[in-house]
Amino acid sequence: MATLVLDRSGLVAGPAGSQGTGIDLGVDPAAAMRAEVDPASDAGVMLKVAAGDEASFNYLVGKYHRPMIHFLYRMTRNQAVAEELAQEVFLRVYRARDSYRAEARFTTWLYRIATNLAVNHARDTRHERAAATVYLDEPDQDTGTTPDLADDEPSVEQKLLRDERMAAIREHVMALPERQRVAVLMHKYQGMDYREIGEVLKLSESATKSLLFRAYQTLRDKLKGFV
Repeated sequence: MATLVLDRSGLVAGPAGSQGTGIDLGVDPAAAMRAEVDPASDAGVMLKVAAGDEASFNYLVGKYHRPMIHFLYRMTRNQAVAEELAQEVFLRVYRARDSYRAEARFTTWLYRIATNLAVNHARDTRHERAAATVYLDEPDQDTGTTPDLADDEPSVEQKLLRDERMAAIREHVMALPERQRVAVLMHKYQGMDYREIGEVLKLSESATKSLLFRAYQTLRDKLKGFV
């Protein structure tokens, strides 16, 4: 299980102070929300974190640390940066524990934090990454398989064509508008559906479908010579 090293001095902060509204309706909306959440779900576990259960936080880190590094690596193309950003994601999750509301899936909230961090990093380091790449055809880190390729050992000519195609894909994915690039990575590699991607990007499901359609259409048009 992955281990996250946390700076305790920066994390352990008491709950934010609250101010009364002067109106007592006799119902705590947050408490009502907690009562409706399955305690075994990720949202339920995160609510336990908010209540001070650090074992629950460690459970979430162990469950999502590796997928988060994979996602961020595909966003940044740098293993060290991906690991650093993944740690920052979980630091932010922990620091925001008191304000967490189980109104959406925990993974939606998690990937929104990760996406924002990766996008901000890309903007801050744009001048340093002129040759940055996204390998949509690279072998999967877990299975070793490569999408859209035959199982048989390719010939030299096939390998050259494959490498050429991969280079073209990298170039054109990096050229996609920011939201389209993020949506393609979530859809293709994280296995997220339209609704989940839309929740992360704050788009409707139909807008997300349109976004991905435009992204894939652009890639198809640019890669006609390799189809």
